[in-house]
Amino acid sequence: MKLYDVQTDYKLKKNRKRIKNELSKGTKLTIIRLLISFILLLVGSSRLLPAPINAGFFILAYLVIGARIVFTAVKNIFHGEIFDENFLMSIATIGAIILGEYPEAIAVMLFYELGNVFEDVAVNRSKKSISALLEVKPDFATLKLADKIRVVNPSDVQIGQVILVKPGEKIPLDGTVVLGQSSVDTSALTGESMPQNIKVGDQALSGSINQNGTLQIKVSKVYSDSTVAKILDLVQNASSKKTDTEKFITKFAKIYTPIVVGLAVALASLPPLVMHGAWDVWVYRSLIFLVISCPCALVISVPLSFFGGIGAASKQGILVKGSNYLEALNNVDTVAFDKTGTLTKGKFSVIKVSPVSDVTKDKLLQMAASVEKNSTHPIAASILNAYTGKILPIELSSEQAGHGLSAEINNQTIVVGNAKAMQANNIEFVEAQAVGTIVYVAVGGKFWGDIVIADEPKKDAAEAIRLLNNRGIHKTVMLTGDNEKVGTDIANKLGMSGVYTNLLPENKVAIVNDLLKTSHSNNKNVAFVGDGINDTPVLATADVGFAMGGLGSDAAVEAADIVIMGDEPSKVARAMKIAKKTRQIVTQNISFALTIKILFLLLGALGMVNMWQAVFADVGVTIIAVLNAIRLQFINFDE
Repeated sequence: MKLYDVQTDYKLKKNRKRIKNELSKGTKLTIIRLLISFILLLVGSSRLLPAPINAGFFILAYLVIGARIVFTAVKNIFHGEIFDENFLMSIATIGAIILGEYPEAIAVMLFYELGNVFEDVAVNRSKKSISALLEVKPDFATLKLADKIRVVNPSDVQIGQVILVKPGEKIPLDGTVVLGQSSVDTSALTGESMPQNIKVGDQALSGSINQNGTLQIKVSKVYSDSTVAKILDLVQNASSKKTDTEKFITKFAKIYTPIVVGLAVALASLPPLVMHGAWDVWVYRSLIFLVISCPCALVISVPLSFFGGIGAASKQGILVKGSNYLEALNNVDTVAFDKTGTLTKGKFSVIKVSPVSDVTKDKLLQMAASVEKNSTHPIAASILNAYTGKILPIELSSEQAGHGLSAEINNQTIVVGNAKAMQANNIEFVEAQAVGTIVYVAVGGKFWGDIVIADEPKKDAAEAIRLLNNRGIHKTVMLTGDNEKVGTDIANKLGMSGVYTNLLPENKVAIVNDLLKTSHSNNKNVAFVGDGINDTPVLATADVGFAMGGLGSDAAVEAADIVIMGDEPSKVARAMKIAKKTRQIVTQNISFALTIKILFLLLGALGMVNMWQAVFADVGVTIIAVLNAIRLQFINFDE
């Protein structure tokens, strides 16, 4: 177990580094174009060269930074998408060039592309929700034939054939144990935190990790029908349902752009035709009108505001993979949590020691730890961690699968195990009512007491639920592979509104789909918080998926929309607080930009502003909106 934990931690650190450093090729090219265009703009503005040469540098700078946008606008026209932000950016900047305002045209394109870079940096990691999960897919199966052993692809194994699984290996296919016994870690499949003991006749699930004994398993399902294959399929199908929300500015441009273009055309033609005005005067006003109408402040400040929210979240140890997920958080009314590793520590520990009246807690732990000292089972590790005193020498140690251990200490038989172990040895004992795994201890045929081992809630798990309730989210449910008694106890301790137990991944997906139907009927969203490989299908199904990155699997980190890089579920509520503040700033920027734009558009139509005032209406508003967006980085979001 220690080796597995170290490997998982190493992979996570490597994954974090990749997330931090990775930029898309398109973003890198845009940054290069920005730098080249800016240098050309400086050269053209130097006034040291003749005017035609300066104009050449300006045109070249414009083409370097603006050609892609103009080309996109032309291409969209041929696809029936005439009025979008690319079109308006193109005609506005070309209008500025016609007026001879080259720096303005270039600056507008520079600002626009800079905004795109900020947005790309925030979402540069495309969603490849099954890429990490593929590492969990078994790479091979050891096929046992009549006269030899052969390593083959799991998909080549047929029903009825026998496979050999050694300690530390993944079980590649579902089947029945025909020889051997072992403990298997099924947490990747069911979320069940306690390793399961399996023996001859028991079912073995593909994707489980065999921990300590060699197993021979008779295959009952071909690979395509196996548990691991089903999880892969669930994630792939769930990911296909995920679509990025349409950018606000694109929606806005579909209305705004045709209106301002129509007004510009009317401004250039109607006065000369109706009032016999001078064509050059009104064409000049219409071009100023187009420069003013350029939605640079909106185009940049909206994504920048979301980027500011994403940056503020990252300072809190919350990685948001896209602005659309930050926006979606504002409409969440239901939060579903995985249990093990998400709300609980995912590590077993002794929570209660109950000796009989004439035995001390220390002596009870000593006996149990001495018998368990050579065991690799997590229960044994928990007891050994709880007892730090002297370990007694033992003799004739033996293990009975599904019952426990026994050994001789000072010529007395010590039995450490479950209720079945006590019953098998005809020992009268008092059955404990505590929630958790109960280990009974008997010495010399007499009952000495019990030890309760459990997975405890995280320190801030209850705080996480309280904070969500304070934010108006009262529907908080737990989805777990644990049994009903354990799941209900944890949910009640944390003050959750509901709990679903004994779940496999497909059961979790079904429950989240039901929650989605209810929330969507009220135009609300569902968030899911998980950390394990088994959570990846649910993370991809929910409107917003949170992965607990501190202890979570690579698969969960890949499948999630938001990653909590630490280990605090309370950061879910903090992410929602950041999302709310981000929406407020976006609303402020939109309102401010539109107010100033409308005012200057009216003044421009009346001929009351010149080009420099038009530049202020465009660039000045943009700078103010950007500064407003950046202040998200300096707000204290501590609850």
